[in-house]
Amino acid sequence: MIAVLKPSATQQQMEHICQWIRAQGVEVHVSKGQYQTILGLIGDTSRIDMELLESLEIVESVKRISEPFKSANRKFHPDDTVVEITPDIKLGGGHFQIIAGPCSVESHDQIIGIAKSVSASGATMLRGGAFKPRTSPYDFQGLKAEGLELLLEAKKITGMPIVTEIMSVEDLPLFENVDVLQVGARNMQNFDLLKHLGETRKPILLKRGLANTLKELLMSAEYIMAGGNENVILCERGIRTFETYTRNTLDLSAVPMLRELTHLPIVVDPSHATGTARLVEPMALAAAAAGADGIMVEVHNDPIHALCDGAQSLTPAQFDSLAQKIFKVRRAVTE
Repeated sequence: MIAVLKPSATQQQMEHICQWIRAQGVEVHVSKGQYQTILGLIGDTSRIDMELLESLEIVESVKRISEPFKSANRKFHPDDTVVEITPDIKLGGGHFQIIAGPCSVESHDQIIGIAKSVSASGATMLRGGAFKPRTSPYDFQGLKAEGLELLLEAKKITGMPIVTEIMSVEDLPLFENVDVLQVGARNMQNFDLLKHLGETRKPILLKRGLANTLKELLMSAEYIMAGGNENVILCERGIRTFETYTRNTLDLSAVPMLRELTHLPIVVDPSHATGTARLVEPMALAAAAAGADGIMVEVHNDPIHALCDGAQSLTPAQFDSLAQKIFKVRRAVTE
């Protein structure tokens, strides 16, 4: 249920009505927009007399929300959420960022070299896997804690905030200095992990699962937000279909659809979606044109010898070319 307050409502009146609602055993999410204030009622709203609420002097309208995701719902929060990664780097609400780096951190020289090259080309955030979930138990699983230290060193040298995947609640203390915690596709419905991430206030980049609907993605975001962490970034990274020519099928229709459903920022990962380097550029440009708030691309200085996902990785030179084209697309669609 949401209640739209009249523009004339004072802060004292709003606090009074919020106290009354909470006394009924229902939580209140307050969203103050440029032109109106919306109260989102979360919980068993059957306890609330809808007609009584609507009759109050400061209430303009009241309506029930059928979708099970409340905090992530644009109806509760009409304005786009802007997630602050650093004071100078924000994502959402017109703030666009390019995230780039290798699939996995392999060595000191590798991650430092790639970080410097992607930064010079216009990337503003560095991605890199320290903990790697792999389909085969015999594949490279990442450098783990050592990989995190190398990422932090790359951050110190380049100034780029880092994005890396967390796989287990037990590892959370290791991520204290990581700027954005990524929840991978395989963990999208790891609800215990999501609950613990909700207790942090770090930005969380939540990837869509291989076979999950947009509603399920938003419900996973809801788990994080229900814990009090509203710094959630959604990531479309392709879903599994019957098509075999690409690694996954990149669902670009998810971008405008999510834009209608939620206020959260949306990032697209064309690397994992296609699994092929030559397809990354057209899909990245299409994602920028579709209105994504950011693009996440895998870049490796020696893709042929990469320990993980070399086939989908761009070289630094290819990434530089792509980044310049993305900036042109962004200018075209925002003018």
